[in-house]
Amino acid sequence: MIKRALISVYDKKGIVDLAKFLASKGIELISTSGTARLLRDNGLDVVDISAVTGFREILGGRVKTLHPVIMGGILARRKDQLEELSSLGIETIDLVVVNLYPFEDVVKRGASLEEALENIDIGGVTLIRASAKNFKDVVIITDPSDYDTFIKEFEEKSDVSYETRRSLAIKAFALTSRYDSIISAYLDGSKLPEYFFISGRKFLDLRYGENPHQSASAYLTGGNSVLLAKQIQGKELSYNNILDLDIAWSLSKSFEKPCVGIIKHNVPCGVAIANDILSAFINAWQADPISAFGSIIGVNREIDEEVAKAMDPYFIECIICPGITSKALEILKHKKNLRIMVHPNFYGPTEGVEIKGIQGGFLAQDWDTKDIGEFNVVTHTLLDESLKEDLIFAYRVVKFVKSNAIVVAKDGKTLGIGGGQPNRVDSVRLAISRAGKEANGAVLASDGFFPFPDSVEEAGKAGIKAIIQPGGSIRDKESIEMADRFGIAMVFTGIRHFRH
Repeated sequence: MIKRALISVYDKKGIVDLAKFLASKGIELISTSGTARLLRDNGLDVVDISAVTGFREILGGRVKTLHPVIMGGILARRKDQLEELSSLGIETIDLVVVNLYPFEDVVKRGASLEEALENIDIGGVTLIRASAKNFKDVVIITDPSDYDTFIKEFEEKSDVSYETRRSLAIKAFALTSRYDSIISAYLDGSKLPEYFFISGRKFLDLRYGENPHQSASAYLTGGNSVLLAKQIQGKELSYNNILDLDIAWSLSKSFEKPCVGIIKHNVPCGVAIANDILSAFINAWQADPISAFGSIIGVNREIDEEVAKAMDPYFIECIICPGITSKALEILKHKKNLRIMVHPNFYGPTEGVEIKGIQGGFLAQDWDTKDIGEFNVVTHTLLDESLKEDLIFAYRVVKFVKSNAIVVAKDGKTLGIGGGQPNRVDSVRLAISRAGKEANGAVLASDGFFPFPDSVEEAGKAGIKAIIQPGGSIRDKESIEMADRFGIAMVFTGIRHFRH
């Protein structure tokens, strides 16, 4: 039974309507300064918190709800502690509506330390935790989006079910946990703090994980994400779909020119840039049409009617793009299983850090967003300037391929991709074999240095005209000499792009 409600909110969205509903049900309203003033201005009778505690707010409002009369009214177990409560002249508080100072928003806009500290909520967090601890007897609401749910259920039952109370308590503890983790990270000040907390909200329950015997869900942790793309067609997403969509999106948005990246099992199988997105799609698909069957595709331009017609004959699992025209949708709508994802912030920056799970822990690192810095030709063989754009293209693609990663490219499209091999020369052979005769006159990118000159020799036999790699091997001299022997121009970047 809810007889008294304590309301103390920073975000006042919807609070007046909720308070009016509570008052209409005969529920007494207790509130703090700013919230109390707003409710009174809207014609509601409100009891000030100081009238309940017998103690005025102090320290400029820093202390107002931290009092035994308030905490006792919330924490008392109704089944066996009401007599003690009554002997102390304390009444129960049965509903607590609280949200917190906007610490995260304040620090995001670059506030000073003093302002940030003032926006660390103390009383609100204490009220939330106390109420959530005693959720069987106290309803805790921390999110304005839950007001309507509460009103509907209370209107029907004149109370709130155990299931709803428990769900609201879980949400409350998640809120305070995330809030404290943000404060801790802010005070630490580093991207990789001493204590690293991962806080995510379930976005989607998945049918299963990588395999049917593994359970899985997708979580949002904040910032830009592939999960924010809106699905406008197709069956539900799988765990593997989301992994591949993330790579397809990340790869295609890394190019300014129209780009299509075709992904299979989390690895690119065909990538192309062109002056128009139709040509980019055709070239990317032709790079490896066998592997492209059942692929996930990233397109960094709006998909129009012509592109949709080009895609229509093929089996494609998912597409992610910044937009798609109504005519293009009309062409593709007969593919009932084709998942089409439109990302409203397709070109948004990469945020946060990359996290990978291991048994008993996790690893965290910066995202690999670094582009080519140096472009140092280290061979006597000079670089044909006409190959420079292809070298840059191939080196951007190579960081999305599993190490040891090799990309053979020509005219803005990949011809052969090799990766995931335990030695680099096998990746070179794999990429060249996929490129076939087209490798002659093409360029080759490597995510890491060549430990032996054998990879360069393989490239030379295939007719590769230029190689781009980070350099840094104790045998660099041997690789450079081998390149000169075959008339290959070799470029060092000083940047490695391993991807395990």
